[in-house]
Amino acid sequence: MLWVKAFHVIFMVTWFAGLFYLPRLFVYHVMSDDTISSERFKVMERKLFYGIMTPGAVLTIIFGAWLLTYNWQGYLSSGWMHAKLALVALTVIYHFWCGKLVIAFKQDRNLHSHIWYRWFNEVPVFSLIPIVILVIVRPF
Repeated sequence: MLWVKAFHVIFMVTWFAGLFYLPRLFVYHVMSDDTISSERFKVMERKLFYGIMTPGAVLTIIFGAWLLTYNWQGYLSSGWMHAKLALVALTVIYHFWCGKLVIAFKQDRNLHSHIWYRWFNEVPVFSLIPIVILVIVRPF
């Protein structure tokens, strides 16, 4: 079980690193004003989303589900786990939203300013902090 937990945490860190970095790339992409830079950001965004973030998300969920099987009834009767899973679901929605933005940039159809992306970049904090607290403290 400890190996499964270790890999769950490793892939969660990988996923969240991408969730924090991709919107920062969007900020820089919006602020770029030449074709070469824009094309470079498109490559970086694509590689980060499809090569690091998405595998990290999928493997986080797989190892997390595997962990649930060790004590299915216990975990699913715990309020903290329900809250954690709800936050994970919201994080998955954010992940897909990031994917839609990658596609919009690829098609040169971005609709947002660098300021919007700076705020968008903060969203994962509102799931990461409570998830860690829920798992470590188990307040309810």
